[in-house]
Amino acid sequence: MSFFEDIAAALDADGIESRVGGEVLFVPITSEVEIQFIEIDPLLPAANVYIAAADVDEDDEDFEAVLVSVVFSVADAVATVAHHIATDQVVTVLRDLLEGTDERVGELDFYQDALEPNLVRADVAENSEIQVFVELIAGRPTARVSFLSAAETGEDLMDQAIDELWESDGEAMLSEEDRRRLFQTLGDGADLGEDEVLELGEFTDFDRLFDVLSLAADQAESWEEQLSPVDDEPDLYEPDGEEEE
Repeated sequence: MSFFEDIAAALDADGIESRVGGEVLFVPITSEVEIQFIEIDPLLPAANVYIAAADVDEDDEDFEAVLVSVVFSVADAVATVAHHIATDQVVTVLRDLLEGTDERVGELDFYQDALEPNLVRADVAENSEIQVFVELIAGRPTARVSFLSAAETGEDLMDQAIDELWESDGEAMLSEEDRRRLFQTLGDGADLGEDEVLELGEFTDFDRLFDVLSLAADQAESWEEQLSPVDDEPDLYEPDGEEEE
């Protein structure tokens, strides 16, 4: 059997369709994208691997095939195809989240993180967000979901301090004591702490992922309230007969 025939047989065993056309082995990834293997050495053996637009004639001006790797064995070829299929699944899930194509996330307005393209976020409740990070783990597309409730910001603390002063002093001018209290409040909040994080798990079943995201959207306000830091520390329990030092 030829190198292409061996690759085609191995792909078929994994349930992956392929076809030979001339000197090229075509493996469709989606209706729009395909992998092309072009043999460059039948004895070694070796083949160039290209990503190309599917169903486009080579003479078409829009035809473009990009060299992405070279394979030297059937196992390499099958692994390359599996990697590109998995990568396409990652892209598809991210696109579905960003475009809201599934009605279960219709109420969530996801946007892409400015620095990490595989991370999408959606603002929920008053001051929280749902994050979904999609990546390949051991070759499997995996989505990690987190619920984050934001900690107080410096602006929040400033507003709080000013409100307290106005409530106590009305329209009076800020005294030296007022200023001291204001800066003390801001100083106490210099270390604003980290966001409260509720990890919702990792998912390889993307149908279940969308069910989880739908639930997270419904529970957002409740989770935010329960994750909010407690203002007053509870009194320490003192056994009978012992006094607090």
